[in-house]
This record gives sequence, C-alpha cells and structure tokens, in this order.
Amino acid sequence: MDRLIIEGPNRLNGSVPISGSKNASLPVLAATILAGTEHHIQNVPALADIDTLFEIYAALGITVIRQGQEVTINTKDIASVEATYEMVRKMRASVLVLGPLLARFGRARVSLPGGCAIGARPIDLHLKGLEALGATIVLEHGYVDATAPSGGLIGGRVVFDMPSVGATENIMMAATLAQGTTIIENAAREPEIVELAEALNNMGARVSGAGTSEMRIEGVDCLNALIHRVGPDRIEAGTFIAAASMTGGDVMLRGVRPDYMDAVLQAYRDIGAEFEFESSQVADNNRLADLRVKGPARLKARDLRTAPYPGFPTDMQAQFLACMTMADGISHIEETIFENRFMHTLELKRMGADISMHGNMAVVKGQEVLSGAPVMATDLRASASLIVAALAAQGRSEVLRIYHLDRGYVCIERKLSELGARVWREKQ
Repeated sequence: MDRLIIEGPNRLNGSVPISGSKNASLPVLAATILAGTEHHIQNVPALADIDTLFEIYAALGITVIRQGQEVTINTKDIASVEATYEMVRKMRASVLVLGPLLARFGRARVSLPGGCAIGARPIDLHLKGLEALGATIVLEHGYVDATAPSGGLIGGRVVFDMPSVGATENIMMAATLAQGTTIIENAAREPEIVELAEALNNMGARVSGAGTSEMRIEGVDCLNALIHRVGPDRIEAGTFIAAASMTGGDVMLRGVRPDYMDAVLQAYRDIGAEFEFESSQVADNNRLADLRVKGPARLKARDLRTAPYPGFPTDMQAQFLACMTMADGISHIEETIFENRFMHTLELKRMGADISMHGNMAVVKGQEVLSGAPVMATDLRASASLIVAALAAQGRSEVLRIYHLDRGYVCIERKLSELGARVWREKQ
C-alpha cells in the first residue's frame, strides 16, 4: 500500500494540464454497451475507477484496447449481462452498466455497488426510474435482477424525489432504446449529464433538455458507434485551485471549462484568490481555457453550503474546508448531499485545525499555522483535502491509504512536483 510524503510549506508555481473528467468518462464509456460495434473514446484519464470499469467489461466479454488516453471498445460480442459483486464492490459507478445492458439485451443482473464510505447513497432512484420504463426489478442476495417487457423497455415519465446524477445517467441511457418518449423530471443538471447527452446524440439518440431539470428522450431502434473526446475534469481543476489558493501560489491550469465552474470560482474569489483567463480554444465544440490562479498571502473566511449543480459541488467541499483551516476568521461549512462527508475533519485536526461539528455543519476557526502529521485518507475527496492542507503545513506529513486518491486523480504527486511541491510516493 502506498503513501504520500509531503514536506511543507510549499508555494506552488507553474502550469499543470487538467486531465479528462472521471465523472464524465464513466457514463460515456458505459454508453458504448448500447450499440454492438467498435467505439473510440479520447482523453480518458488513467484512473483506478476507469480500470475497474474495464475489468467489468472484460468479464462481460467486451474488448478494450487502450493506447495512452485513447480507448477502443468493441461491444459486439457481449457474452454476459451479469456484473458480479467481486467486480462491482470497488466502485459505485459500476451500477451505470445496468441501464445499457437492460436496454440492449432485455435483462441485466448487477451487484449492489460499493465505493467511498461517504453516506448511504442508495440506488432506489435508479430502480424506480427503470420500473417507470416497464422493467421488473427483483432484489435478492445483494443483486439487482432487472428484466424488460418482451417487446423492450417502454418510454414513460420518471420523476425523481431529488436530483441524482447517476440515476439520471442510467435512465437516459436506458431510455434511448425504449419504445416511445421518456420524460425525466427533476433531472440532475451537472455538466457530466450534458456531456453524456452529447455522446448519446452522436450515436443517433434523441436526447433534449440536458442541463435543465426536465429532459426528453425519444427512443430509437438502434444506435451507432460512438466517437467522443472526454472534457476536462472540473473537480481536478478545482482541487488545484484550492492548492494554489492555500499556498499563496501562482498556477496556470491548462485546458479547463470555466463556464462549468462558476460556483467554485466565485467561492475562491470571495476568499481572496484571483483568476485570469489567458487563452481559449475550441475542441469538439467545447470551449477550453487556460486559467491562471493567484493565491493571497492569507485567505479570508467564508461560509459555504454544498448543493446540486449549479451550486457548489459536494466533491469540492473537503478541499474548500481545508483552505478554511488557515483562513482569517471563522467559516461555517454545511454539507447537504452526503451525510458522512466530514470524516476528513478528524484528520485535519491532527494537523492543528480548529474544527467543531454540529450535525451536517462544520465550524472552522482559521489558524495561523498547521503542522505536518501522519493522516489517513477516508475517501477520494478527503484524500485531496489532506494534500491541500499538507502543502501549506509546517513540516512533514504522511498521507496514508492513498488508493482512494488514485481513483480520481492522475499522477497528482507528479503534477504537484512539477509545480514545485516537495511531495513523493512511498511504499508503506
């Protein structure tokens, strides 16, 4: 098992490329199941979660060839519609194969998923949505056994109690091959939903309303090969914004979508960070920009509340809270999405942070100095927050259990080293 060693304090300086989005890659890759042919996906990040999905693909009989960031997938001869517990337990997003398998083959058997321990995150919304399309769902022995009517799924009206990114993606994919029209109300609006809709439409689907709370999918008889380039990871970009802000750095983020990061950029402006857009380019109709981040001598405290997009993302809460541990003043951080997403606070307190918990709110009193310490990552974004804090702390920090980190960040220690950080990976 690996650990990261960080000698602080560091002031980050230089430029860093932003990798392809993990949260966009996973549903786009799952969508290839819908059409039995060869697909080509570019800018796919080299992450443990992506590898987990490819392990599931291998067990299903799907051929995957990876050359750098480009992936060729052949879904013609799928031999199984079952994703077992051993395959699915590592990653919650594995459940995204459920909708495509069911839509194409009329049956799917998928283990209940695993992933980060940040809350219950039930898949009830996925299942209710598929039932609204005519599927019969049986839960037994830890598996979801889904069966479509004899003539295939049937378009229907799906109303979510709350916006769910994964459920919206699963129903979108299933509905593309359903008979008739499907309406999704209270749909998630995240950029990853928009990107999946673009990918599906490139395959010949008829998806409209992506990015709004009501989506419409008109079913088609079949879909074509997918050729798609994954957009940049807005959470990775946000994490480097946090690191630059925390260390008073000056960092250029290469290839981001700032129009998808309004809430994050505004929050960091409010605490003293400055932003400049250096250049822009258009790639596959996606406008990319190079974003320069300048951190202040000391951050200012600011209250924060997570919310579904376009609000402040829960995936950036831990990194922002880490910044507040050395801000001037007291901040109140409210988590509204996942009930267990404050486990990083106990580890930050080991570094000298002053944090008190009140239900789903953390009260953070900014300190002048944090001290390096051995800390343990409890989930993907928690691990990023500990790195952000360690970069600014005095002395040596050891971040343990960084296999969480490898699920969502591509070579983060190398990228940080190239920005001047004293960080390296060791075997425990």
